[in-house]
Amino acid sequence: MGLLGKLALLPVSPALGVIWLAEQLERVAADEYEGADSLRRQLLELQIAKDEGSIDDAEYEAAAASLFDRMRMASGVGLGLDP
Repeated sequence: MGLLGKLALLPVSPALGVIWLAEQLERVAADEYEGADSLRRQLLELQIAKDEGSIDDAEYEAAAASLFDRMRMASGVGLGLDP
């Protein structure tokens, strides 16, 4: 992009910066929410809650199934994608 192109985009540069920042924040949030470490931690917390009696077996099974589905989605397993 030449000098004229940069000058033409100068008025919208702050908006482009805000959009870029929002995209970066979304990526980091998704990594933390769907990351393998986060999912393993949530599964461990779920197991501890079950062991302490805070949740029953049915609640544990439902929540664990949901976490395992999210793990499969995060890794691409079962989606026809190569891991």
